[in-house]
Amino acid sequence: MAYTLEGRLLEVCTCNVICPCWVGEDPDGGTCDGVIAWHIDRGEINGGDVSNRTIAVAAHIPGNVLKGNWRAAVYLDERATPEQEDAILAVWTGKLGGPVADLVQLVGEIAGLERVPILFDVEDGKGRLAIGAAVEAELMPLQGATGQPTTLHDSVFSTIPGSPAYVSKASTYRLNAPNYGFTIDLQGHNAVQGTFRFEA
Repeated sequence: MAYTLEGRLLEVCTCNVICPCWVGEDPDGGTCDGVIAWHIDRGEINGGDVSNRTIAVAAHIPGNVLKGNWRAAVYLDERATPEQEDAILAVWTGKLGGPVADLVQLVGEIAGLERVPILFDVEDGKGRLAIGAAVEAELMPLQGATGQPTTLHDSVFSTIPGSPAYVSKASTYRLNAPNYGFTIDLQGHNAVQGTFRFEA
């Protein structure tokens, strides 16, 4: 087996709540600029341990999410060893196949790769994400009438295929990476939380 990865997702974007990309519709405003972060709580890639590491992308999606041609900047946890970096990038560039390869085939261009400190925290449903000096976000899941978090299941698009997505709202979403074409400062827009288990 090439990899077994278990962890958590935090995602924010410029779409309104709820992001139409997840159900295959065009993004609000015609394009979507989002940050997607996967924190690996436990994982092995080709026998090497990659637990407690995070990879994130800032992505410009130029139209319908399923049509691909995303432009992405990749941010990798600065604590990753060179071996961990090679292994994680092998998964997230699709070289090792599986569900992650199905997702990353939507990326048309990698604009850059940076090793940065990444803060990934979820406590009592509140998510916090900070990526170097580029990203700051806080988010909370939406709740249904019973007080339980609202979830999406079996959506046509997912950044955590096979797992339910907790629909959320970001009280803060700042993305300051002008070298990649991103300058965003929003409140009250779409966010998603979730868990994942990827195997290939």
